[in-house]
Amino acid sequence: MKKGLVSMLLLFVLLVTNAQNKEPFPFWNEVQKFKAADSAAFPASNQILLIGSSSFTLWKDVQDYFPDRKILNRAFGGSTLADVIRYRYDVVFPYQPKQIVIYCGENDFASSDTVTVELVVQRFTTLFNFIRAKYKTVPVAYVSMKPSPSRLHLLEKYKEGNKRIQAFLSTKPNTKFVDVYSAMLTASGEPMPDIFKEDSLHMNAKGYAIWKTKLEKVLLK
Repeated sequence: MKKGLVSMLLLFVLLVTNAQNKEPFPFWNEVQKFKAADSAAFPASNQILLIGSSSFTLWKDVQDYFPDRKILNRAFGGSTLADVIRYRYDVVFPYQPKQIVIYCGENDFASSDTVTVELVVQRFTTLFNFIRAKYKTVPVAYVSMKPSPSRLHLLEKYKEGNKRIQAFLSTKPNTKFVDVYSAMLTASGEPMPDIFKEDSLHMNAKGYAIWKTKLEKVLLK
């Protein structure tokens, strides 16, 4: 009887532990870390807010690239536009940014073959409208989806998605479209192989140097 009770208790502890470790939504734990950091020391207002996926997340030294700007990075994991929409109250709305810069969309296509250009543009439009409802005049910039060598099968979707998002933003005031896609191609139109890490997805310092050149003209001082 005692052995049976002990076994039941052990099972209960195991189930509780698993429940605690399991995220209710993707990237939940990463977002909670942002919230904890904000609780400890809330970020100053009037910064450039970076949101989106890992190309921003992994740009750990982004402040060093733009020493004359104040940057708050709230990009997380391999997020999709849908993820950023889900966590907008945690990673976008709490702050008083000078400018909002978005890099996201690439993972939406990579998440499923059924994801269409129309769906990604719709998600971007939804995110933009949420942002504009909260921040009516804050400038918004979108960094185009990049030509990742590991995702050659998606490049046509990236190009079309970039084109449609650029067209959408061209009708909206206080917006910028930052074309990094073209700047990351060789003369023959192939993705530059030496600007990516070994995974052929994330960028190395050479890749971020290209982004710096493009963003230097857009980020507010």
